[in-house]
Amino acid sequence: MTEILFYHLTESRVEDALPPLLDKSVARGWRVAVQVKETARRDLLDAHLWTFRDDSFLPHGTDEDELAEHQPILITASSSNPNKATVRFVVDGAEPPPLSDYERIVFIFDGYDQDQLEKARMHWKSFKAEGHSLTYWQQSQHGRWERKA
Repeated sequence: MTEILFYHLTESRVEDALPPLLDKSVARGWRVAVQVKETARRDLLDAHLWTFRDDSFLPHGTDEDELAEHQPILITASSSNPNKATVRFVVDGAEPPPLSDYERIVFIFDGYDQDQLEKARMHWKSFKAEGHSLTYWQQSQHGRWERKA
């Protein structure tokens, strides 16, 4: 069954929290998809991942790239999975794809965005009722992740 993680942002933005999580995923050899709601957001994250750190970058592409299927990290505004990712990050309140296609789904949501908060709660209840393994992480005042459930 798919492992599902919820990351509740309270002290930073997706742009700050996502790159370290992606970096850890790539270091573990995982193929990753990052799903957003809109293509404009996809393009902003694409640009950000090239420049978020001065000393390195995260190898990635978008679902618009010619070689999307070869990307270790693919940013998409759809539920497709051209790079055969086993880990999917769902951000900005995007609707997740079928869970059975993934070993791990990671929801990252802004705790100050009521729509994202409500969607995360709805997904938590639904997935819990289906018997999935769920964990809930919230940022501390210092931006560290603390497991709450």
